[in-house]
Order: sequence, then C-alpha cells, then structure tokens
Amino acid sequence: MTARIRVELDGLKEVRDSLSNLIARSNDLTPAMASIGELLLLSHDERFTSQTAPDGTPWQALSETTQGMKPRNSSLILTLNANLRKLSYNASAKSLEFGSNEPYAAMHQFGGTTSPRSMIPNKQIPARPFLGVSKSDEEGILSALSDYLMQL
Repeated sequence: MTARIRVELDGLKEVRDSLSNLIARSNDLTPAMASIGELLLLSHDERFTSQTAPDGTPWQALSETTQGMKPRNSSLILTLNANLRKLSYNASAKSLEFGSNEPYAAMHQFGGTTSPRSMIPNKQIPARPFLGVSKSDEEGILSALSDYLMQL
C-alpha cells in the first residue's frame, strides 16, 4: 500500500514578493520616521495648548511674580508663538530625532535654578515636561510604522 500527500501552494510568488517588499521597506524607514515626526509636532502643539506633560499631568502654574512680568498671555507657561516653532525633527532610515535646541528648553523640561544674571535671579524653576511620547502618540507611531511597512 502506498500513501502520498501532495501540497500545492498557489500564490507562493505573491507571498515571497510581499516578504521581499517588507524587508526592503524596513531597510529605509525615512518616510515612516517623517510621518512620526509630523505626528509629534501636532501632538506637542496640543500639549502646549493644554499646558500638560506627555502623561497628561497639568504643568505647575506660573508664580504670581512671573505672571506679573509677562506683558500678555500671563497664564501661559510656554507661549505658542515663541517655543512651538523651535521644535523640529530629523528623520533618517533607522531613527528619528525630535526636540528643541533652545537652551531654555531643558530648564522647562527638567527644572532647575535660574542664573544670577536672569530676569529672576537664582530662582528655582519647576519641571514642566513638554517633550515626550504619550499613550496616544505610541498608538500613532505604531500605526505610521505599520502603514508604511504594509504598503505593497
């Protein structure tokens, strides 16, 4: 008695081509990284408007002294017109750099003490984190990567 099993795979070429395309696309993620950079610019725009950290925590309010020194938008901690345009990104094949190169950005992100020659000398500034990835950002990042990799 003889037993024989025969398996035919229709569409194997399409599967192989799809996998080859996926591998090729994963070697240069620049378009996906640029999409993620744009997503983060929008997300941070919303963060400045809502005056919140990436985790949704509201920023600590400005002191009365600082509010009194601001000519307008005295309650806004980081004004949209001055700081938001300073955020930028650099997308490459395997990475994305996002942030600000402004010296005062680190003070707002991490907190610290003002210099003796500042408008308010030797003042402790609380951390008001604005850079980072929220849960919503994570979902958008995964979606951008998935969309890019799955394009046939």
